[in-house]
Amino acid sequence: MADDEIAADPDRGLDLLAGLDGRVSTSRIGRDVAATAMAAVDPAASNQIAAVKNWREDYLGPFRDLVSTGTKTSDAAYAMADAGLAELHANAVIVRHGEQIPAHELLATNATQEFRSVCVQGENARDPGLTVPLHGARLFAPEVRRQLDSWVAQGIVERGFSTALHSVLDNPDWLDLSDTTVVVLGAGAEMGPLRSLLRWGAHVIAVDLPRPDVWERVISVARNSAGRLTIPVPASSSLPDLVTSDDDTELARTAGIDIISQLPELYHWLASIDGPYILGNYTYADGATHLRLGVATDILATRLLAGRTDVGLAFLATPTDVYAVSPTTVEESRRRWNSRGLARLAQLPLRPTGQFAPNYPNTITTERGEVGIADCLVGVQGPNYALAKRLQRWRAISSRKGGVWTSLNVAPATRTRSVVKNRALAAAYAGAHRFGVEVFEPATSNTVMAALLVHDLRSSTSFARPDADLKHPDDAWAIQAAHAGLWTSAYAPRSVLGIAAALGMIVRG
Repeated sequence: MADDEIAADPDRGLDLLAGLDGRVSTSRIGRDVAATAMAAVDPAASNQIAAVKNWREDYLGPFRDLVSTGTKTSDAAYAMADAGLAELHANAVIVRHGEQIPAHELLATNATQEFRSVCVQGENARDPGLTVPLHGARLFAPEVRRQLDSWVAQGIVERGFSTALHSVLDNPDWLDLSDTTVVVLGAGAEMGPLRSLLRWGAHVIAVDLPRPDVWERVISVARNSAGRLTIPVPASSSLPDLVTSDDDTELARTAGIDIISQLPELYHWLASIDGPYILGNYTYADGATHLRLGVATDILATRLLAGRTDVGLAFLATPTDVYAVSPTTVEESRRRWNSRGLARLAQLPLRPTGQFAPNYPNTITTERGEVGIADCLVGVQGPNYALAKRLQRWRAISSRKGGVWTSLNVAPATRTRSVVKNRALAAAYAGAHRFGVEVFEPATSNTVMAALLVHDLRSSTSFARPDADLKHPDDAWAIQAAHAGLWTSAYAPRSVLGIAAALGMIVRG
């Protein structure tokens, strides 16, 4: 079965509508969603997207065009986000016993409470300040400040990222999260903030699959923290509401909930938990499952927001997407392009083949001036991944406009298990430093991104606030992005991806 098709399991949970042939094709749905989003602003461009026949091979251009068109005006961004989300939700069903039921309809029905909460209380003192693991060492405040300044100078992060984390260092009391509750969807994810949030004393409501190995690790982290962990268990479980360490093994065997197959049950459990809380999405899956997971979490968010006003949203955006970037970032990339020296002569024979292309051959005119389009999409990740991440950005645009506190930040390229198991990406990451890209280790990424989340929670100038002064919704993540150098590289990322992979294979032996 192709990876854009979904198996016909009669109890597969959140799914997408089948076509006339009775099959669920995420390629068909992805093309329709992209075309619908574009139609809200540019019908002619929408028709071109709808005419794409091999979506899996040719989705890169349409995804770039969506950003290029949407970034021209705020109204365009809002219209495209709302249209794309509406089309996705219109295709969302929950399949149980072979019957398809519209997802929102099933979540809106009253249901018995099939899950209840069990809590784990941390036993350690709160970490008083921000420290960052880096290259086998741990950086403390003065060293963190120097590292932030170094990343800015090297073009690894935007200056707004450094400014935000300097603010966290200036206000160590912000890291007392004893008054903060965060739902972490994907509690065991390498890029998730669970470890840092618990270390800083937060209450974390953890959601992940019923896998004992995952929960053993998560529970151990909670025990050795200053925070509190709330975990879903079946309502029939005999575990006490507050477990001791003697119960941890049984809790790990019992805990967990499948977002895709048990979405209504997850919704009713979270709806019963007192707020305020942040609903943070850090989930990942392979292939078509990732898109289903993305749609499931978005429907969960919209249902919770529809029924209460004390829920905020948080996401991590991927650096391997398309973004509108500032003239300053474009200028830095072009400076590097013009500083190639003799290397440009060696690259000339390969230029006609599309390799060693400039990152920003031109800019586009918008209501806020000229911007560049950083096209960092990686074809090997596929259209399902691209759409799942794009719908998060659409949700962030729509929810902030609707008055919802929403944090979405671009995380750096990171050597997570999901990346390094792909040999091509692993090799490209190993050779990326040759082109000014710094690939982070998971411990570094999740710590600095958790600190950025704290900034978004605490700062009065946070871009997560719906009343933040932004010229365009894209600026909410462009200004403080940690793009790992992809935006400031002299070269368009895809034009050197194969060369980086070849160099990386040599490095990896």
